[in-house]
Amino acid sequence: MARTAIIEALLFLTPFAVYAMVLYATARDARQAEHWTMRMLTILAIIGFVLVIVGLVFFAHFGGAPPGAEYEPAHMENGKLVPGRLK
Repeated sequence: MARTAIIEALLFLTPFAVYAMVLYATARDARQAEHWTMRMLTILAIIGFVLVIVGLVFFAHFGGAPPGAEYEPAHMENGKLVPGRLK
């Protein structure tokens, strides 16, 4: 769960980082407030939300166990703990 949250947070922040790199590449100072207008922040946030939605759909569709898989819980075998797995 934490991995998914971190990935989604990174997907949201990606447009902001790309914009900062573009500002840096064009020899403008990304730390100046004049480059971070409310319009630009709104556009970047919308792009970030779209990336998050696409990421969630991707993980829901392609992630997880295959259909029909059965979970085998953790158990002891010959004195050793065998972790749970999907069969």
